[in-house]
Formats: sequence, structure tokens, C-alpha cells
Amino acid sequence: MSGAVDISPSGARGGSDRAGALLVWGGLLALVLLAGVSLVVGAGQLGLRGLLADPDTAGLLLTSRLPRTAALILAGMSSAITGLIIQRLVQNRFVDPTTMGTVDSAALGLLLAVIFLPAASPMTRMGIAALFAWGGTGLFLLLLRAVPRRSPLMPPLLGISYGAVIGAAASFIAWQMDLMQSLGAWMSADFSIVLSGRYEMLYLAAGFTALAWVFADRFTLAGLGDSMAKTLGLNPGQVLALGITIVAAVAGCIVVTVGFIPFLGLIVPNLVSRRVGDNLRRALPAVALLGAVMTLACDIAGRLIFHPYELPIGVTMGVLGAVVFLVLLLRSQRA
Repeated sequence: MSGAVDISPSGARGGSDRAGALLVWGGLLALVLLAGVSLVVGAGQLGLRGLLADPDTAGLLLTSRLPRTAALILAGMSSAITGLIIQRLVQNRFVDPTTMGTVDSAALGLLLAVIFLPAASPMTRMGIAALFAWGGTGLFLLLLRAVPRRSPLMPPLLGISYGAVIGAAASFIAWQMDLMQSLGAWMSADFSIVLSGRYEMLYLAAGFTALAWVFADRFTLAGLGDSMAKTLGLNPGQVLALGITIVAAVAGCIVVTVGFIPFLGLIVPNLVSRRVGDNLRRALPAVALLGAVMTLACDIAGRLIFHPYELPIGVTMGVLGAVVFLVLLLRSQRA
């Protein structure tokens, strides 16, 4: 496809373009402000005088604060975009990698890699986690095709149940091998462990999500349904496989590096779509920026609530995400 296909009226398209532009510029401003706050908030205080005169302060900035802030932005953008992709492909607004077994499958793959390949490199472990995530997501989609969709809540309910089965198997194995703490860390994000040299794999996740921009028009068309996509000359199976590959690779990278961020890929695409519509290319910039902004905000809140102690972002984002998810569910029922 050489260009985007937009079937919306011109007036609605113009309104969504303006809304999208406002979201992007507002997101950029919020991103810059929160990134600055992220650099100075923490157990150790940073100041301009200390940066100029104290080597330890400068070292803290370079080895911890800058990598942590970069990791938050990369993981937030990537997680939000994977949610957007999978929601378009499944044609359901209530699914994301945490509600369809993708993250559970990635954690299971990483667990088995740690057990059977203890000397494997982080890249090898990421590849195994991504492979399991791909297989787990594909199996979920096969199950979804076999279940009548009488309600928009059926896919997320099926996905949560399916993920719980995979998670239970992973928990049993981890309990047997005394790896429960590691499994818990992979399933819930914590950026306090991020240091220079231990987060760079997230740039690979950002590279995979960049493919979403290249193939955005195809994902948009696939979201119209198989019949419509075929009529427009698209192979739905190939696009679905590509989307699953991007989502699985990103999930593998994030799980191995910092643990996956709950709810982010679910709520951010919904919030953006209400303003800019379902065209994926138009929504991508706003989704990426809002994902990074929410990740930074929740991480900063976790550092401030019990300062100088920290709450993992999995806790703060989990609370916020659960509230927003319930609001979305209630609104969908009223509609």
C-alpha cells in the first residue's frame, strides 16, 4: 500500500488531525518536562553545582539517571505501540500483550532459558522469550477464532484466562527451581535496576516498533476485517504474522530488560483513538508520546510517594491502569 486509506468524512478527518496535532505537541512538552524531573528525582540529589564540582554526582547522572530516563521513554513508547497494533489486528479495544498471554508466554520462555541455558547471553534469552511470546500469541488467536464473539469483552476475558494458565505453569516451574522472585520481576516492571550497560536492548525494541510506522497502512486495513482487506489487495495472514512478530519481539526485549509494564498498551491506544480515530498512522505519534509520558509520570510518582524509598512502576501503573480500564469498560457498556 502506497498510502493511507481513510474512509472517514472530511470534516471528521480534519477534526481528528487537529486533535492529533494537539496531542503530539502537548505530549512533546510533557515528555520534556517529565524527563527533566526524572533526572533529578531520587534518593540521591542532583544539582547544577554538584554536576560541575562533584564527580560522584556526575557519575550518578551518567550511570543511573540518564539510562533510567531513556529506558522509561523507550519502554513506554514500545509498550503503547504494541497495544495499538494488536488492538487493530484483533479488532478489539480491550486486548493488549498483558491480556492475551503474550507477556506470560515471554516470561515462560525466559524462565526455561534461565533453567536450561544458564550461560546464554541476554540476546539469546531475549530471542527465546520472543519466540515463546510469538507462539503464545498465535495460539491465543487460534483459540479466539474458535470462540463466538458475542461480546467485546470475550477476547480479553479469554486472554486473561489463557494467560493465567500459562502463568500458573510458569509459577509451578519457578517454584520448583526456586526462581519465583525472578519470575515476579519479569512480570512487573521495575526501573530501579536500570544502569548504563543494562538497558540498551530496549533500543532494539524501539527499532521493532518503528516497523509499525512503515507498515501502518497495512495494519489499518487489516483492522477493517479480512474480507475488506482482501478486496483492497492485502494478504491478512501476512499482516497478522508481521504484527505478531513485532509485538512478540518487543515483549521479549522488555521482559528480559525491565519487566513488562501492565495496562499501558491497553489504555493509551484507547485514550488516543477517542481523539484521532482508528487510522494507525495518524495515531502512532500520539500513542508513542503518551505511552512515554505515562511511564515517566508513574515512575516519578513511585519515587516520590515513599521518598527516599521507591514503589515499582508495576504498582503505580497497575493501579492507574486498572482504574482507567474499568472506566473504559463502563463506557463501552453504556454505549
